[in-house]
Amino acid sequence: MTLSAEELGAQIEDRTAAGIARAVGRLVGDSTLGPGARLPPVRSLAEVLGVSPMTVSGAWKVLAADGLISTRGRAGTVVLDPACSATHPWPRRIAALGAPVNLDLSTGGPDPALLPDLAPALSRAGRVELPDGYQSDAVLPRLERVLRKRWPFPPESITVVDGAGDALDRLVSLVVRRGSRVLVEDPGYPPLLDLLDAAGAEVVGLELDGEGVRPESLKQALEGGAVAMWVQPRAQNPTGVSMRAPRAEELARLLGGSDLLVVEDDHSGDIATSELVSLGRWRPGATVHISSFSKSHGPDLRLAAVGGPARVVNALSERRLLGAGWSSRLLQHVLADLLTDPSAVAAVRAARATYARRRRAAIRALSTRGVRTTGDDGINLWVEVADEDRALATLLAAGIGAARGSVFGLAPPTTPHLRLTVGRLTGEVPALADAVASAAAPPLRRVTR
Repeated sequence: MTLSAEELGAQIEDRTAAGIARAVGRLVGDSTLGPGARLPPVRSLAEVLGVSPMTVSGAWKVLAADGLISTRGRAGTVVLDPACSATHPWPRRIAALGAPVNLDLSTGGPDPALLPDLAPALSRAGRVELPDGYQSDAVLPRLERVLRKRWPFPPESITVVDGAGDALDRLVSLVVRRGSRVLVEDPGYPPLLDLLDAAGAEVVGLELDGEGVRPESLKQALEGGAVAMWVQPRAQNPTGVSMRAPRAEELARLLGGSDLLVVEDDHSGDIATSELVSLGRWRPGATVHISSFSKSHGPDLRLAAVGGPARVVNALSERRLLGAGWSSRLLQHVLADLLTDPSAVAAVRAARATYARRRRAAIRALSTRGVRTTGDDGINLWVEVADEDRALATLLAAGIGAARGSVFGLAPPTTPHLRLTVGRLTGEVPALADAVASAAAPPLRRVTR
C-alpha cells in the first residue's frame, strides 16, 4: 500500500523529525506500508504537515539509517523489505572462515588451557549466602572492595555488567544520540564501530602510533567537537600498542576541561604485560573505565566492571534495572574469589607470562622472514601483508584462519593487514611463520616475452 502525502500526514501527530520517523516506522512495522511502497516527496509531506522540508528529510535519514527505507533519487523513496535490510546488519563483524582449518587464529579469544580452574571458586561460592531479593545491590560489597583497590583512579561509582561488550553497548546507548560526533581509534574494535553506526553517530577516526592515539590526530579531531572518545589503554585490539603515562597526560591536557567523556576498554585485563595507564588519573570526572575479566579468568563468567563518574555509572545501573537488573551474584562471588585466591592469582600470572612468550616467539620468527608486525602486548598480532584477499586465501589453503584487517578500520587501509591471535600458539611457530611469510608477500609477477 502506498499513501499520498495527505493520507500519510493524517497518521502523524508529532511533527518533529523524530515523531515523523516514529509514525512511519509504526506503519512499516504493522505492514500498512509494505516493501516497495513509495513514500511521498519530502516537499509534499512537509507542506501537508506545515513543517520545513528539512524536518521531513531528517526523519527520512533516521529511517534510512535504521534500514527501513531507501532514498533512490529520481526513483523516489521506497520502503525496504525488513528481511533484506537485516541481511548484513553488522558490516564489520569478523566473518566466519567458511572452511575447516587446523589452526584458527581469527577468534581473538584466550587459550582455554591457560584459564584458572573455576571448580574451587565455584565450590566455595556455593556455600556462600547470596542476596535473596530483587532490590539488593547490583554489586556484591566484597567484589566492589576488590575492584576499587585495583582501579587505575578513584571511581565515584562502580558497577558490574555482563562482559565488556555489554558495557560498550550500554554506554553507547547512554551517551550517543543520532548525529552525535564521537572519536575512536582507527583501526579499532569492530563491534564498537558497528554499535556506533547503529546508533547513528558521526564517527571520527584517531590515528595511532606505538603509544596509542597520536596527540596531533586528537587535536585536529577536537576542532569539530565531540561528545565522547573510546580508547583501549593497553594491548589495543588489533594493533597491540599501549599508552604510556606521558602520552596519557598529553591527551588529557588536550582534552582540558571539556565535557567530552572518555570511555576506556581494558579488554585484556590481567593478561596484559603493560602497566595500566588511565586518563582518569587526570580526568576522573570525565572518564569511564571498563575492566574485563573474559580473557584472564574466562569468557563464560560474562563479567566486566564499569567505574567512573556517578552521573554516568549510576545512569547505566538504573537503566539496567529495567532489563537484566544485575549480573549473577553467584558469578560475582566466583570472580571475587578468583581475584583474591593465591592459586588463581598465580595461574593468571603464569598465563600472562606464557602469552608474552608466545607473542615474542611469533614476532621473532616473523621478523626473521621479513614480515612486519605492530605492538608489544596482548594476544593478537597486527601483521602487514601485501594483499589482504590473497593473504587470507593463502593461509586458508594452509589450514590457518586469520581475521581480515579491513574490518577493524573506518576506511580502506593504506596498508593491508591481518590480525592473528597468537595467544593460542603452542609449538607451531616456525611452520606458522613460514605460512604467514608466504601469505604476506606480494604475488610473483609473471614475465611475458
